[in-house]
Amino acid sequence: MNALASVIRGTGNMLVPAMVISAGVVVLVPLSPCLIFGVGPFPELGVAGAGLALVLFYAAGTAVLVWYILSGRNLARFRLTPLRWPLFRDILAVGAVAAVTSLQTNLTIALATALVAGAAGTNAVAGYGTGVRLEYLLIPVIFGLGAPLVALVGTNIGAGQKQRALRIALVGGAIAFAISETLGLIAALWPQSWLALFSPDPRVIETGSAYLRIVGPTYGFFGLGMALYFASQGAARLFWPLLTGFLRVIVAIGGGWLAVWVTGSLSWLFAALAFGLIAYGVALTAAITSGAWFGRDSAL
Repeated sequence: MNALASVIRGTGNMLVPAMVISAGVVVLVPLSPCLIFGVGPFPELGVAGAGLALVLFYAAGTAVLVWYILSGRNLARFRLTPLRWPLFRDILAVGAVAAVTSLQTNLTIALATALVAGAAGTNAVAGYGTGVRLEYLLIPVIFGLGAPLVALVGTNIGAGQKQRALRIALVGGAIAFAISETLGLIAALWPQSWLALFSPDPRVIETGSAYLRIVGPTYGFFGLGMALYFASQGAARLFWPLLTGFLRVIVAIGGGWLAVWVTGSLSWLFAALAFGLIAYGVALTAAITSGAWFGRDSAL
């Protein structure tokens, strides 16, 4: 479903994928408890009901998007063609690297979870996991900006409008920074409003609050970096997003491990995670504005 949605978005049509996915979510939200608890004519499937609801959501969304493309309404259409390595190469040159970038985010959070567990135990892990879930939720928010950035940047580069492509990327990054920073500051000021939704345990609240107060104010840099990562997909230039992603892992996890080893304090671990986000956003922005896509002569 997501691949087909990307095909449609690539033509500049953001509305159809958004409508299909939004309509599917409207059905998915009530369908899940119906299948979990057995409401009305629905069987009681327990946790498996949530899984079945999700599969039905993706299957229905896929069917609608396939129909839309087959109907001829979409600019890009299906066509039987022999398998050709140049096409795979072009796709994998961006897609494979993008997959590694996604793994970097998950690897950072997984290793940070291990550090929290080693330093403070189970309840602290629950607190950190609840707090960092908000960071995960920023990804689909920024994706709303990232999808059009891929299409807009790619279209302008294809048309030879390199300066305009750079401006679009930086404006998109600024908007993503503003949205993410606002959410991060709200979470830092009122962390219990988020954490109490999941657990009343004082240790969970304490650890999650410490994380959000320290890392939340740097969420803007995460949003900035993510937006520029999407823009770099449109430019087919993913070396710097990949490199700055590794920089984040080194600063956050390497610095976090050192902080825990020296001080045993979760606060210093969270500070390292915050510095990792800042390094990621600042380094990627500096690289792109310095001409990493097209050379120094194209820098703004």
